[in-house]
Amino acid sequence: MLVELSVKQKFLTLCGITAAAMAASLAIGQRLIPQSILTGVVFYLISGERPSTVYASIVSLPRDIRTAIIFLKLNLCLYRYERAGATVVQIFERVVARQPNKVAFLMDDGQLTFAQVKQLADRVAAHFYAKGFRKGDTIALLMETRLEYPCIWLGLSKVGIVTALINSNLRKETLRHSITVANSKAIIVSTELAGAIAEINEQEGIKGLPVHLFRSDGAPDTASSSSSSDPLPDAEDLRLSLDSSGSSSSNVDLSAIPNDISPKDKLVYIYTSGTTGMPKAAVITNLRYTFMALGCYYMLSFRDDDIIYNSLPLYHSAGGMIGVGSVLLCGVTAALRKKFSASNFWTDCIRYKCTVAQYIGEICRFVLMTPPKPTDTQHSVRLMFGNGLRPQIWPQFVSRFNIQQIGEFYGSTEGNSNLLNIDNTMGAVGFVPNFAKAIYPVTLIRCDEETGEIIRGSDGFCIKCKAGEPGVFVGKINPKKALNSFVGYADKAASEKKVLHDVFRKGDIFFNSGDILVQDLLGNYYFKDRTGDTFRWRGENVATSEVEGVITTIVGLKDCAVYGVDIPETEGKAGMAAIVDPEGKVDLEQLAAGIRASLPAYARPLFIRVLSEVPMTTTFKLKKRDLQVDGYDLGKIQDPIYFLQSNGTYRRFTADDHETIKSGKARL
Repeated sequence: MLVELSVKQKFLTLCGITAAAMAASLAIGQRLIPQSILTGVVFYLISGERPSTVYASIVSLPRDIRTAIIFLKLNLCLYRYERAGATVVQIFERVVARQPNKVAFLMDDGQLTFAQVKQLADRVAAHFYAKGFRKGDTIALLMETRLEYPCIWLGLSKVGIVTALINSNLRKETLRHSITVANSKAIIVSTELAGAIAEINEQEGIKGLPVHLFRSDGAPDTASSSSSSDPLPDAEDLRLSLDSSGSSSSNVDLSAIPNDISPKDKLVYIYTSGTTGMPKAAVITNLRYTFMALGCYYMLSFRDDDIIYNSLPLYHSAGGMIGVGSVLLCGVTAALRKKFSASNFWTDCIRYKCTVAQYIGEICRFVLMTPPKPTDTQHSVRLMFGNGLRPQIWPQFVSRFNIQQIGEFYGSTEGNSNLLNIDNTMGAVGFVPNFAKAIYPVTLIRCDEETGEIIRGSDGFCIKCKAGEPGVFVGKINPKKALNSFVGYADKAASEKKVLHDVFRKGDIFFNSGDILVQDLLGNYYFKDRTGDTFRWRGENVATSEVEGVITTIVGLKDCAVYGVDIPETEGKAGMAAIVDPEGKVDLEQLAAGIRASLPAYARPLFIRVLSEVPMTTTFKLKKRDLQVDGYDLGKIQDPIYFLQSNGTYRRFTADDHETIKSGKARL
């Protein structure tokens, strides 16, 4: 009598039989039965899968075995750290003890060794503990990329203070919201961004918060600055305070700080626009930060002597969690840049002797658009990793710049569903082997591609997609495992919106990524689109409701719809706003000035369409989908369209502009 095996039993049985098959094939002198075929036959017998699935398992077996070995190493490392109760700070201090004099961060002509990072972090911890801040408090950090950036939040984490990593592009209401939604009790701001805090300093939720001003080296003391030139005259000079506490860790007494932080405690907040509304503060625990940093290190086979070129903002998960985390927890070196420059990309990589570089899709496109020059192949970069490299430019990029490996990954800051392409499969964002789905329970479920609404069967449960069928990417939530947990946002209501209940059986819960992907027969996943209204531009998520709210206020509460439109040869979607103005009263100069003042560059609509009629639904909403289909096609649209210029103003969009964009030659 045959007993039906559980998925877990099948996987364990397969592992055992695979090992036996390998031994058997080695024992047969002529290797009459290749181990992959033997394993595939056994897999078919115990799983009952279709022949096509068995074929795919055989073809992908070398990749899957290699992945299984690396994945095992990663999980053993994570298990040891979790078992020991190790936090990010504690893992970092092990790295420091091993290589105190190795350079951790490089930027411009400056550098910090691992010992110097620890010394500054210790001074930050001692200073804010002495100021009365305790475990569980939140401090907002508004600062552009600089060497000290990771040291500040690392030092705060020694006390158990959660740092809210604020997007340095935010201004006014969006900035105020980001600070207050995390329940911040203080603000640390660099001198370059002090004016942004001064603009909202008297507003609700901000007024009365202590502000700590971090000066750049060589900047005048705030104490010696006149109040007329100082936007924050009452702010503490944080650099002066830290410098006065001593130049080495031996001068800092940390004995009073309790050692009561666990891996599951919050480390930082990293902000994401999500699908609606203002930025949401995604909770990053010590455990999740460790998993993300170690995951890329192990799965992409980083080397201990690697130098990573990181020109991404440090308040984002890619630059601040994966890039910086590889330094703090794995001991590699990173070269930072304040602001990305396409023309200096390879020059910087050569200067710092980088062997690995990070990207987002736009970075690759901008670098590819630069004129060819000798530095294109004079660098030592063997691996580039990131997300958003378009399949259309992938082969051209790796060929021109002689990149041996692309590590394209997929995932959200807050999500539990992450993928990684480790075998150079062009266009893929990662894969999950067929036999490993019980260990890493992610899948695609059917949805309405236009609305993103989940489609359920007659039994009330969701329907898994077949190979080649687009669907929403979801991951099963297991709070007991770092790999599958979902901590969510600071706002619990926002967290619940990302959770699906009763997906395949009563009581199960899944994280809804809100993204539409496609999986092929070999287990490779390919990104297709984002559901809902949010779109991605310049490597940032743009929440349309936020932009609509700003524009509606500027134009006197007129109806406005914001949506993303495709631009040929460009990653993401550009913003387009449709404003209902039958009387022709919209002042474009005033609109442009208001947009510049209230929205970061990536959220400013590239196109403005002025509507003479009101295309409403029966629920009195603008027909956004119809507007999105029209896009900026002058052949379809009679309404005037205006085009964003480099100086932040709008001018009339012409047929020549349209042709330039269609040809992929526009520099946007």
